[in-house]
Amino acid sequence: MTRSRSRQTARQVSAREEALDHAQAIVAESGAGAVTVSEIARRMGMQPPSLYKYFPSLHAIYDGLFARGNALLEEYVGSAVQGSEPGLERVLEACRAICRWGMAHPGLAPLMFWRPIPGFEPSPEAFRPAEALVRRSQEDLGLAVRTGELGPGGDSDEAMRLLTSITAGLCSQQLANQPGVPFEEGLFTSLTDQALDMFVHYYGTKAEKS
Repeated sequence: MTRSRSRQTARQVSAREEALDHAQAIVAESGAGAVTVSEIARRMGMQPPSLYKYFPSLHAIYDGLFARGNALLEEYVGSAVQGSEPGLERVLEACRAICRWGMAHPGLAPLMFWRPIPGFEPSPEAFRPAEALVRRSQEDLGLAVRTGELGPGGDSDEAMRLLTSITAGLCSQQLANQPGVPFEEGLFTSLTDQALDMFVHYYGTKAEKS
């Protein structure tokens, strides 16, 4: 790659990141539906058609935001579970971390957990960090079953769907009813441990249930 080509690529990457910074700020201020090409271009000091050099459509901008949000979430959860033992302890701490992250990012969380933008479908590349989180949770559930922390079925697809529904449901209820309230104080997120306890009890071993 020539030096001029390298500089051009660096400028393109920088412009894309700046556009996503503005898009993320708009989402935080007014919600995902408020993002427009014209508003991002205005904040960047350019004409709207110029922004299409970096993103072919508004949905491409949303895809970039989705990818950024998932990367941030994966990093946050990874840091939160560092001191947790693999297995049940780690998967439950990951669920708590996802809820905490959602409360700290009330703009990005709905874009990732709900379907607020009609017609928008994230690309496989944007979804990869989320898939990595799911795979690790599945591995931890499998280990929990093998070590007897959970009974048979605790690592099933049904169990994974239930666990993600609990986590996303708590976030959704909290953001819909008490946005801006900290995780520990929220009417819904403060129920996280109780909800996870119910999951553990349902998939617990026979000895624990008795």
